[in-house]
Amino acid sequence: MTNNFDENNDQDDDDFDLEEDYPTLLQVSRFASLLKTTKWFSHIGEDLNSQLVKNSRQYLEALGFPDSYPAQVDDWADAIHCLETNDWNSPAWEAEEQLTASLITEALEFIEEDVLEVALTNITSKASTHITAAIEQASIRWAFNDDEILRAAMGQAVQACYQAALVIAVGGEEDHPFALKFSLYEKGHWPLGIAGNTLNIF
Repeated sequence: MTNNFDENNDQDDDDFDLEEDYPTLLQVSRFASLLKTTKWFSHIGEDLNSQLVKNSRQYLEALGFPDSYPAQVDDWADAIHCLETNDWNSPAWEAEEQLTASLITEALEFIEEDVLEVALTNITSKASTHITAAIEQASIRWAFNDDEILRAAMGQAVQACYQAALVIAVGGEEDHPFALKFSLYEKGHWPLGIAGNTLNIF
């Protein structure tokens, strides 16, 4: 299956018109083209400004954790510690998994499964390309070369793109938890995950 949604649409033009039959997927396609302009990992380790703190709080509240707060992570050593102590079966992780499943179910109510798969594959493919380049630049800037941690950074960022694309596919709003989470990446930071009542942000 091709990863290029636009090419796939050209080949199957007799079967459906993207803008007419799947208008939300047209927005997903446009979202894919914007991933290259995202400031991936460009401000990791920097102070959290007021807008980032606000977006973080909005994300936490929308996800169902209004008593949680963002915390700044200053360097890769602290980031590694946060990742090692994350509980991947935590209530926050479960909440995101349930949201993802719910979005997929909703999308499949009006988008054919194979068409949705092509659109989402296109997102993850393009995201991987741009994020990999950005992580390489960040590792050079910080003189950091732990491949396992760099792969974790890429994996989480690509997942955030996938989640945001699902929100767009169902016509979701900007106040959806996944849209708010993606905004943290847009600002050049890396949300490492929620531990206890803290959202650690590198």
